[in-house]
Amino acid sequence: MTNKVFGYIRVSTQDQNLDRQRIALAPFNIPDRNLYVDTQSGKDFKRPAYQQLMSKLKRDDLLIIKSIDRLGRNYQDVIDQWRHITRGKKADIRVLDMPLLDTTYHKNLLGTFISDLVLQVLSFTAQSERENLRQRQAEGIAAARARGQSFGKEPITLPQNFEDLYRRWRSGEHTAKVLASRCGISLRTLYNRTKALRAKANTTPAPRDKNK
Repeated sequence: MTNKVFGYIRVSTQDQNLDRQRIALAPFNIPDRNLYVDTQSGKDFKRPAYQQLMSKLKRDDLLIIKSIDRLGRNYQDVIDQWRHITRGKKADIRVLDMPLLDTTYHKNLLGTFISDLVLQVLSFTAQSERENLRQRQAEGIAAARARGQSFGKEPITLPQNFEDLYRRWRSGEHTAKVLASRCGISLRTLYNRTKALRAKANTTPAPRDKNK
């Protein structure tokens, strides 16, 4: 016999919408006090709302979630939490997107075996896909770098007449602010870029404007 019904909702960032999960859980009339929401990554279970939920969940209670990835994203951690809830706390779980993941049905050894098997297949598949995605991204970056593509900041391009503008600044025709503005760079970048020119010309450092 089920005692209390709880719901758990999770999104990774505040920009993501909770409505889809709330709508899915709405038909079960879960009291607001029993609905726990986290806005946090599913990489582990150190989430405040989830920890509060675990402190409230008791034997024969029912936990409802929209999909298994709302519980977590790490394969082994999800398995461990599933067993902690169903075997440790002896509570039930219902995953709405996967009817076979519902421990309220077939509460016997076969039902437990089926739920555990489906859970492991789904979790393993999800984690494998994430690892494959990371591998494809790494391979793509490596291939792009091999072609000479850079992933750092775009290099600063100075105007073709920069050296002429630099000489005019050195002669006092305009200020460093004017030179930096015409080049579309900051004063700090300007002084860094003119070091090479000063070394090339073997001159003394360029004067810094008093009112920059």
